Amino acid sequence: MKVVVAGAGIGGLCAAIALTKVGFEVEVVERAPALTEIGAGIQLSPNAVKGLAGLGVAEAVLAMSSEPQTLEMRIGRTGEKVFSIPIAKDARKRYGAPYLHIHRADLIEILRRAADFAGVRIRLNTRVAAYVREDTGLRVGLDTGAIIAADLLVGADGARSTVRRQMLGEDQARYTGAVAWRITASADVAPDLPHAAIVWAGPGRHAVTYRIRRGELINFVGVVETARWREESWVQVGDLTELAREFGAWSPPIPDIIAAAGECYVWALFDRDPLPRWSDGRVTLLGDSCHAMPPFQAQGAAMAIEDSIVLAKCLQASGVSEDSLQTYEKLRKPRTSRVLNSARSNMGVFHRSNAWTQAATYGSMKMADKLFPAFIRSRQDWIYDFDVRKVVV
Repeated sequence: MKVVVAGAGIGGLCAAIALTKVGFEVEVVERAPALTEIGAGIQLSPNAVKGLAGLGVAEAVLAMSSEPQTLEMRIGRTGEKVFSIPIAKDARKRYGAPYLHIHRADLIEILRRAADFAGVRIRLNTRVAAYVREDTGLRVGLDTGAIIAADLLVGADGARSTVRRQMLGEDQARYTGAVAWRITASADVAPDLPHAAIVWAGPGRHAVTYRIRRGELINFVGVVETARWREESWVQVGDLTELAREFGAWSPPIPDIIAAAGECYVWALFDRDPLPRWSDGRVTLLGDSCHAMPPFQAQGAAMAIEDSIVLAKCLQASGVSEDSLQTYEKLRKPRTSRVLNSARSNMGVFHRSNAWTQAATYGSMKMADKLFPAFIRSRQDWIYDFDVRKVVV
């Protein structure tokens, strides 16, 4: 049975690996000329790491990662700590897997090697342009004019998915009202910055810092509310001077990290409401193609990893059929929709705009962290405790 996967991002490569493990022949079609990524970090929560373990790549990921000691929230302008969760101690015991930070390019390379070892064919510098449903399969048309006969097409081609557009028509992405800036800098510029995932909260904006590449680099993401729309792109070069204006008055080491960056990227943050359906006959969607979400819960990649394993389980159990794809959607859609809603609400929590709302929100969090630390730690249990390997189809 032949599967074509549109897109060689995290979700597409994970799907390719998972599907080869259950006996499918897989070809991945990727529009980029090479599998490279903009220098950026990614957070892998325990549920994501358990999924990667199911694909057989967790040890390779661990070797290239940085493991934070805590998950923290601080006030951006003062550095005052709101709460601190000792994730390095808790994650393995509480959730059965570590919490990791990794350079996105390192993760892509690990997945590429695993896919290559599994026998996946990756066709670069082309994209899936259209598909035609037939009684016994599909014809998948590429933008080069080539046609691939397939039994299944998986659209893992991102938030602006061509496969989704043919399936459901043009849709309107929802602008979240914010843009994100991303930079990396040498960890030497902030030697006192702890090995932690830190959310720095402020009026109308927040930043996230954490270490990647075994602690050698600091990854910085700054999110700023603005009515100014920008292109929905990961490769738009930003102006470091403008970024410094947005966060230059914040607590050290934020200004030092920005000053040490050689370049920055900026993009508008869009998401989409849950889709009415994920499949069309023997065509289905995965990852950002069907549940693009803002990064305020750090779960976009994790949801794609989980999708890939559940999809493979459904196809292994019932073969390539509309029923198996509907089962896949039924198992995944409630969870991804809940994570989307949680991510949307987090932006408001991080961006309290005046002293009264800040005191009410962050003050109560700080008190809860001191008086009821178990409550603070339990709030993410529904996300992190999930083990996709145990899903029963």
